[in-house]
Order: sequence, then structure tokens, then C-alpha cells
Amino acid sequence: INKNRKINKGAFDIVLNSTNVETLASELTEYIKEVSKNNPDSEKPAGLTEDEYIKMQVNQLTSPWMIFFIKYNPYLVLKDVKCPVLAINGEKDLQVPPKENLQAIKKGLIEGGNKNVVAKELPGLNHLFQECTTGAPSEYAQIEQTFSPVALQEMLMWIKNQLK
Repeated sequence: INKNRKINKGAFDIVLNSTNVETLASELTEYIKEVSKNNPDSEKPAGLTEDEYIKMQVNQLTSPWMIFFIKYNPYLVLKDVKCPVLAINGEKDLQVPPKENLQAIKKGLIEGGNKNVVAKELPGLNHLFQECTTGAPSEYAQIEQTFSPVALQEMLMWIKNQLK
């Protein structure tokens, strides 16, 4: 996990500091080649050559959505939000760390002067607000529940409180 985190941080830093998509692609290709050389344990999908695997990763990291996602700073928007906010995360969310995410959202809103902020971590729920065992994305499709009644109830109670 730590090795992957370090590798991802290196790639994300390249994206963050880039100003040109063409140069970005070549910088990421070189970075991933170097990382792959020093990391023989990396899991390349069966049937792909090393070059195909690297190209696949570079294409993913240079897609317009991913560049936006990596460079976007939600604080710049959060500080301007003045309406009531309910921010919720599932405790077992492995895609968006709940504690850090909720603290950052609340901080941005409050620093912008928003006084009506509720941030809540919902026990036992994953990224999709499903009751789950592990929270792993691979578990999503195996769970029959679309959306936890607990999360729905939390939202309903918050809305009712706003209408008082």
C-alpha cells in the first residue's frame, strides 16, 4: 500500500505540475517506465505487453476527467457555499477517506462563513452508501442493496430539521 501510494503520488504530482498535455504524456510514460523497472512486483494484466500496460496507465492519467479530478481544489468552491450542507461519508468508504474528507469539507464551509454544516460518518457503509463487509469496490456489485435505509433516514431527518 505504501509503495503504491508513493508511486501514485509521483504520478499525481506530475499531473498537478503540468501545463501541457503532450508533455504530460511523455513525462508520465518516462516516470511509469522507471517505476516499473524498479518495481518488478507490479501486477500487469495478462495479455498486455509492458508498453501496452504503460500506455493504458498514461491514457487513464491524461484523460480530461482525471486531469480535472487531480487538479481540482474543492476548497475554492466550498468557501463560497452559504446554503445549509449535509456532508455524509460511509465509514468503510475506501475511495474517499471519510474522516479526512468530512473534516476538509466542514473546514472549507466554516472558513467561508457557513454556519449551517453537518458532517457525519455513517457506520458500516461503503462509498455507495451500501451496508457492506469490507468497503472494497469489488464488493459493490455483490451487494443487493442499492442505498442504505440508514443513509436515507439521515438525509430525511436533516431535511426535516432544515424545514423547521
